[in-house]
Amino acid sequence: MNAHTDSLTANPLLDFSGLPRFPDIGPEHVGPAVDALIADARATIERVATLAEPPNWDNFVQPLSDTLDRLGRSWGQVAHLNAVVNTPALREAYNANLQKVTSFHTDLAQDERLFRRYRALADASGFASLDAARKKLIDNSVRDFRLSGAELSDEKKARFKSIEEELSQLSSRFEDNVLDATNDYGLFIDDAAKLSGIPDDVLAAATKAAKEENKPGWKLTLRAPCYYPAMQYADDRRLRETLYRAYATRASEFGKADWDNSALIDRIVELRQESAALLGYKSYAEVSLVPKMARDPAEVLTFLRDLGSRAKPFAERDMAELRAFARDRLGLSELAAWDIPYASEKLRQERYSFSDLEVKAYFPEDRVLGGMFRVVETIFGVTIRAASAPLWHPSVRFFDVLDREGAAVGQFYLDLYARAHKRGGAWMDNAINRRRSGAKVQRPIAYLICNFSTPVDDKPALFTHDEVTTLFHEFGHALNLLLTQVDVPGVSGLEGVEWDAIELPSQFMENFCWEWDVLKYMSAHVDTGEPLPRPLFDKMLAAKNFQSGMQTVRQLEFALFDMHLHHDFDAEAGSALELARKIQLEIAVVPRPADDRGLPHGFSHIFAGGYAAGYYGYKWAEVLSADAYSSFEEEGVLSPAAGIRFRDEVLARGGSRPALESFIAFRGRAPQIDALLRHNGMLAS
Repeated sequence: MNAHTDSLTANPLLDFSGLPRFPDIGPEHVGPAVDALIADARATIERVATLAEPPNWDNFVQPLSDTLDRLGRSWGQVAHLNAVVNTPALREAYNANLQKVTSFHTDLAQDERLFRRYRALADASGFASLDAARKKLIDNSVRDFRLSGAELSDEKKARFKSIEEELSQLSSRFEDNVLDATNDYGLFIDDAAKLSGIPDDVLAAATKAAKEENKPGWKLTLRAPCYYPAMQYADDRRLRETLYRAYATRASEFGKADWDNSALIDRIVELRQESAALLGYKSYAEVSLVPKMARDPAEVLTFLRDLGSRAKPFAERDMAELRAFARDRLGLSELAAWDIPYASEKLRQERYSFSDLEVKAYFPEDRVLGGMFRVVETIFGVTIRAASAPLWHPSVRFFDVLDREGAAVGQFYLDLYARAHKRGGAWMDNAINRRRSGAKVQRPIAYLICNFSTPVDDKPALFTHDEVTTLFHEFGHALNLLLTQVDVPGVSGLEGVEWDAIELPSQFMENFCWEWDVLKYMSAHVDTGEPLPRPLFDKMLAAKNFQSGMQTVRQLEFALFDMHLHHDFDAEAGSALELARKIQLEIAVVPRPADDRGLPHGFSHIFAGGYAAGYYGYKWAEVLSADAYSSFEEEGVLSPAAGIRFRDEVLARGGSRPALESFIAFRGRAPQIDALLRHNGMLAS
């Protein structure tokens, strides 16, 4: 074996024999691994594209799938580490290789030889005898080749490829700018009086953060575990305004020029529109909707505005109540954006006689995890147990998922706490997808990532009820990956699931966070060990739809901005910021200052994620999830019969059939909006 081969074998990103070797992966491994895997993939493509015999599953689809799976697994580890332990060296290596990976995938998606072979598979006499999953993969592949420009002229192909490469770099920069602007901010406070109202655990973390920089007092940051509680509980209005303005102007013209996302937004929108035009579509939204459930932008906009017409009266009522309360009880004659979380929490405490802090004491980490696992084990017939694996941070945990017979189903990583150099928010991603190669089945592995407060001193990490709901949400995504029974690449787990149905399992799981038979087993007071008292739960339940109107129109504001930006936005007639303000005037009820840049400049979902012209999917899928959960309300919240049906007809099927078919197979009928409206308190029970 020569030295070159030895060096590649030693590269942890080229080791597919087991779990990822995260502690061994360094920035120096990225380039050689990407180069080797792309070279291997190109060689495989050349081989299967020039075969003399007609294409079939074994000589064409399987070898192509195998080589792409290796590249996807390796690059996925790099992208994952770039998100959870972002260092300058790793970021440089990621961005240096991103263009290579993007270029490869664009070449692949435009390869006419592969396109012809997939069409030949679709037209072959044997197509009808294939199972549903293989048929769906072939149909999806033909569609995706067309959407990637495979039918364009050579000149237009080159331009399309150039656009895709530039977009990948711009999206990465957008996300980096948001992360850097967030991490760069620190507000040092040396007067304890200014911190009145802020929870003790937040102050303890702020003290620790200041000490780490050899500063006295407290350091407040824009990371979620600090920012949101400060906005909700800080009595000092000027402090709230300072933090709000810093958060709402991140990555804008009001900060460092290098981190301003303004020009990136303009360029991303321009390039997406150009790519759509090359494919013969009027807008990028039309392209985005081709593989989704919704048929066209008009259907989406009608759906959003219909929901808006139902929700806005409730939102206006919520806001009127809040204004009156703030005026009469808090002495705030004018309610500003930075007063909303604070006044809302005070109103909720007065109306329902409890606070988030009171509830938080009942949700220590291990109790919450045990309760969540109990739900999943009961309704889906699996067992979850702690396991060991090479990890990227000492606080990360790892688990096995087993079936009733004790056989392996899948595994998942759990990274719960906020850290510097970790992207904000919560998400789930795949480390390994389920695949079959001959007799061997590759088991799925998921990443489950949150940004919760870390344990303080000898206390366990405590979660707010909202954070518990977030955890259930992301675990729903993980279950979609882990419980699939589809072995076919491209339609296994979350692969191939329409993007506007991707939130169905995650939003479905959130419902269990409002059930007494669930919460009483997943709560234990951090000091006394007592479970959540039933009277406190009843108060939480009574407050469940507190300001649901305001929350709904906020989501609709995001979705309308996204859809209009990618469908009928005219850059010559105004800016993306002006569009955001126009949408705000139409649907929003919360006042925001003129310098607020939160919607466009921090909207990573659509500028750096997969939700462009797809953010509406949260509400679209919520209709599906609420209606699906109503089946459990009818049959029993922890009904194993309903759970196994949901597992087998929805989770297990992955993208092997249309999501609507899976929903109907589970529910016995088409989805109805009534359950969503009822769950949100906008319809009589």
